[in-house]
Amino acid sequence: MIILYTSPGCASCRKAKQWLKDNHLEFVEKNIFTTLLKEEEIKYLLQRSENGTADLISTRSKAFQELGKDLDDFSMKELVDFIQKNPSVMKRPIIISEKNFVVGYDDDEITSFVPGELRALASTACNSSCPNYQICGKTREAAQ
Repeated sequence: MIILYTSPGCASCRKAKQWLKDNHLEFVEKNIFTTLLKEEEIKYLLQRSENGTADLISTRSKAFQELGKDLDDFSMKELVDFIQKNPSVMKRPIIISEKNFVVGYDDDEITSFVPGELRALASTACNSSCPNYQICGKTREAAQ
């Protein structure tokens, strides 16, 4: 199952949501402003991110700037409490599944949510007998 963390007015969130719909991938959308993120959920997101807090927290956000603290100054409990009270500090969208984790919208990274067997099928579907080979097949070959 894919979980998409979004916020209203976020253009990247809308793009990610539309991409998932266009690719017929089922997902659950969680608006970070209307859904209280549980402590375990926040900890899980932090664990899954490659660089921890730096990947998830926007240090340029107004709420974070007003603290006058460094990310390293927070205990885990303080950080979780801060995120729960100030969800706007989270970068978005956050797209997570059992195998994949992406923060922000990136045309290349989001394709990791397409199941591997479908990606393999797509790479073999276009060959020289395909009418679109000049467009997609050659491009794919050149990228390899």
